[in-house]
Amino acid sequence: MEISIILYIAIMLIVGLVFGQLATLVKMPNVTGYLIGGLLFGPSFLNGLTPEVLEHFELVSEVTLGFIAFTVGLSFKRSYFKRVGFTPIVIAACEAILAAVFVTTALLLIGVELPFALVLGSIAAATAPAATIMVIKEYKAKGPVTETLLSVVALDDAFALILFGFAATIAQSLLEVQGEISLFLTALSPFLDIFYSVVVGVVLGFLMKWPLKFFRTSGNRLAILIIFVFSAAGLSLSFGISELLTTMIMGATLTNISPSSSSMNELSDRITAPIYLMFFVIAGAQLNLAVVPSVGLIGIVYITVRVIGKISGVYIGAKLTHAPETVANYLGATLIPQGGVAIGLIAVAQTIVPMYGPQIRAVVLSATLIYGLIGPIATKIALTRAREISPENE
Repeated sequence: MEISIILYIAIMLIVGLVFGQLATLVKMPNVTGYLIGGLLFGPSFLNGLTPEVLEHFELVSEVTLGFIAFTVGLSFKRSYFKRVGFTPIVIAACEAILAAVFVTTALLLIGVELPFALVLGSIAAATAPAATIMVIKEYKAKGPVTETLLSVVALDDAFALILFGFAATIAQSLLEVQGEISLFLTALSPFLDIFYSVVVGVVLGFLMKWPLKFFRTSGNRLAILIIFVFSAAGLSLSFGISELLTTMIMGATLTNISPSSSSMNELSDRITAPIYLMFFVIAGAQLNLAVVPSVGLIGIVYITVRVIGKISGVYIGAKLTHAPETVANYLGATLIPQGGVAIGLIAVAQTIVPMYGPQIRAVVLSATLIYGLIGPIATKIALTRAREISPENE
């Protein structure tokens, strides 16, 4: 008997609920339980969620990332940036740049060729916001670390794309595989992606304001929320620009021009819990243990040095901007997870340095697996030590 896709949805929700509860019993974040449950039922172990089945659920990932980015964007109020100034921007720049520089340097020290080191090092700058934000929501974390974290993970996407663009251009130049025009376009591409994402996000944010004036019931506003998040995600995929940036900018625009924006966050929380659960079960199932043995010394260096770069970058950025001591000490540990953007850059990297493509893929996928399992736990520990998770929520 062939199992229907609808039944697989029920299975995923059951797996998520059970393993999320088991994680809670041992005082781990629910997200870790969802990932472990997906990993056990995925191709690496029981193979209940086969690669063919998982292909049918790509939409879940796009929808989840859209809602997460929109929620982050809603926190970008003018009053917030007036209060904190350039602190999140400086910290995001420092942690992204130092992660890339540290990994690139470490790879060169172990004998890796410069083009390979540059491309892989630039991918190290990327951070995945989904797991981190889920931990914040689960434990209702509040405080300067949480506030800064929400801004930094949103800005990190832009800095990662810019760094990758420069690294790719230099790598191509060193390998002499493309002409001058192509090199120029490669360097320009990340800036164009960011520009188009901002334009589309701002336009959608202004458009979203108008129906919220006329439709005031929660049911109608929920429909508006879904329409615009889906539109932002769909347009981003169609134009080949960053879905995270586009949807985040849409939320940031709306929160600064419409008093109705506050209700959007509440409506999003009502419907997204089961979607988030499925997203992380699927993410766990897609973690492939088979790639781990192939990473070797390069993978070990990447996985360890990237974390050192993130933590060091946050500390330096926080000191430069005179951020609270808790931000300097604990924010870096919350930026460990890596996923969507990094995995997306693998495909681009394989066209830039095709001779290193398999190695880059193995290293980044292995890092995604390890960071995915330890990242939520590290985030919880950091926020607890920063005293931003209250004892009753813990």
